[in-house]
Amino acid sequence: MSRVLIIGCGGVAQVAIRKCCQIPEVFSEICIASRTKEKCDKLKEALEGKTETKITTAQVDADDVSQVIDLIQDYQPDLVMNIALPYQDLTIMDACLACGVNYMDTANYEPEDTEDPQWRAIYEKRCKEKGFSAYFDYSWQWDYQDRFEKAGLTALLGCGFDPGVTQAYCAHAKKHHFDEIDTIDILDCNGGDHGYAFATNFNPEVNLREVSAPGSYMENGKWVEIPAMSIKREYNFDQVGQKDMYLLHHEEIESLQVNIPEAKRIRFFMTFGQSYLDHMRCLENVGMLRTDPVLFEGKEIVPIKFLKELLPDPASLGPRTHGKTNIGCIFTGRKDGQEKSYYIYNICDHQEAYKEVESQAISYTTGVPAMCGALMLLSGQWNQTGVHTVEEFDPDPFLDALDKYGLPRSENFSPVLVD
Repeated sequence: MSRVLIIGCGGVAQVAIRKCCQIPEVFSEICIASRTKEKCDKLKEALEGKTETKITTAQVDADDVSQVIDLIQDYQPDLVMNIALPYQDLTIMDACLACGVNYMDTANYEPEDTEDPQWRAIYEKRCKEKGFSAYFDYSWQWDYQDRFEKAGLTALLGCGFDPGVTQAYCAHAKKHHFDEIDTIDILDCNGGDHGYAFATNFNPEVNLREVSAPGSYMENGKWVEIPAMSIKREYNFDQVGQKDMYLLHHEEIESLQVNIPEAKRIRFFMTFGQSYLDHMRCLENVGMLRTDPVLFEGKEIVPIKFLKELLPDPASLGPRTHGKTNIGCIFTGRKDGQEKSYYIYNICDHQEAYKEVESQAISYTTGVPAMCGALMLLSGQWNQTGVHTVEEFDPDPFLDALDKYGLPRSENFSPVLVD
């Protein structure tokens, strides 16, 4: 029996909360906290009478460390699940350290204001030293390693699907299928159709910043950076079909290179339709993806925040999204001296996800792993102190939990490789 504070009440958080409520013997009490308490209250009302989990709600500005500290001290949770925005990772980690409570999130830190001079100086230094220019990287959170370790606390980073499950797939491949891994290709395919001309399947700010950034991959221990969307491949995904996919920078590449250092190449691909790409390029060309304030009619606005208000809320896409996702990892390497390839992946149906938790599959495939990661921490199956990513823990109980709670694995022992 545990008390869990869940910060965030967007699409992903709502899936994680609903899944937590399916296991009241572990998640006996949860507090849902968000800047907009009304959203929390609405979800609580929808769940009451359907779960034995005791639900309370609270208002919190997660940008304010003191507010988060006050909330933690008042609620006294065993774990804080940060399913808010990645901009708030560091403030919530600071609060957890101050209060002596374990922490987890679903995506690594990135700044809200990429023009902040203090952040910019550190960022530009990192670009020169490491060779990639994405705004998000693990260095800010890895810097908390000694503090969490000395406090006897665990911080679990990036426990969604990608990052998260994809890293567990890598740990599983290393533990059970390979003596040495040569290449890792992470493939993220969304074959769903929501019927809109343009919409993002998760937070528009984060999504559009991610996919419009230069792509990069790891090869022979070094980052190779390329113009955005300049490497395209086609792949025939199980139960989805032939799709165009593009090489992106993604955070798990950075941690996998540290934890599976023998890998000679690590890449990440995501599928996009032509309509999505045309809209995104147009918005970028006219400045709508800018993250710095501009003056409009005497007031400062941030273009990408204004755009977010115009686009459909990702949490609203569930009823109208049909099709499936297919996300997984393809490996090459050796086992017992023999060359080997292996593909492990999950297929998730948008409408089946909606029937269960009133969400489309993108939020489902992130929210379920968040719950399963919390389950690992609360049950003591993952108990290494310090700051860690998913592949640093035993993948077996985590993947077993995913199989049980909605994201079962599939395997292919002779997959088509990506050239």
